[in-house]
Amino acid sequence: MQNNQMTAYLAPQGFVKQVESELAGVQAVHGRLVIAQGPPQTSHWAQNTWLDPHTLRIQSITDGAKALRALQRNWVMYSSHWHRRSALIQDKLPYVSARPLVFPGPVPEAPLGSWTLLAPDLLLASPKCSSAFPHGEVRFVECKHGPPSRAYLKLWEAFTLTRRMPAPGELCLDAGASPGGWTWVLQQLGARVLTVDRTAPAPELMRSPGVMYRKADAFSIRPEKDGPFNWIFWDVACYPEKLYQWLCLWLNSGKCRNFVCTLKFQGNCRYDAINTFAALPHTALLHLSHNKHELTWIRLAENPGR
Repeated sequence: MQNNQMTAYLAPQGFVKQVESELAGVQAVHGRLVIAQGPPQTSHWAQNTWLDPHTLRIQSITDGAKALRALQRNWVMYSSHWHRRSALIQDKLPYVSARPLVFPGPVPEAPLGSWTLLAPDLLLASPKCSSAFPHGEVRFVECKHGPPSRAYLKLWEAFTLTRRMPAPGELCLDAGASPGGWTWVLQQLGARVLTVDRTAPAPELMRSPGVMYRKADAFSIRPEKDGPFNWIFWDVACYPEKLYQWLCLWLNSGKCRNFVCTLKFQGNCRYDAINTFAALPHTALLHLSHNKHELTWIRLAENPGR
């Protein structure tokens, strides 16, 4: 077994180049798995980071499974080559059910390692990963009736990963809310919601207790005339730089302490704004498994309830 100070980063489907661009010392790319020299680096786009990968020489399928079991019990396979051989090794390991979560539900606590075949006789295996979910992909038992869009899954995921969400009665701003997927989540939690958009949300949301609608541009909501809010939510298609300027007004005002905002990138856009958002204190910037060409910026109060 060898560990030559390396880390591996599993990119979401279609975002390998974004992960590569964030990393120094890239050694190899196996499908969506980017391997880099040195200790873990910051990668906002990576779905899952393999924190302690080891290379293991194996002589057979049985030998491969035995080597993995010697490191720990629970493993999930990532396969970019030798799919049949990989599947046969995984079949000899304890079964990991990875059932979809019923929201709101706890994050799995059991350690979950990731492994792949670099060659028919060479495993790369990391018993420690950044995510407790297989490949960093959070799956839910979906609600088929109720939410007006599938955007609600992004908010479920953000709340699940941070283990924080609005409490009943807290006042939330859902800026640019239509058709109302995020507003639906918030009112289901018992929060009060000011939903703002030029287009009204779904009619059933308009009739929901605690939901107030204002027909306006999301950028028109300003701290000098609105708020305070317990939470601000933003899932609007706009330039991230413009969103940053608007958020700074709220951050400087002190009229909101919890934020969940989507940064949307289009085409071959520049990613300079990523570093700007990442530099804000007490924040997380990550690619949720329900994100598309976007990142989610999260800032939460350090002392909730105060």
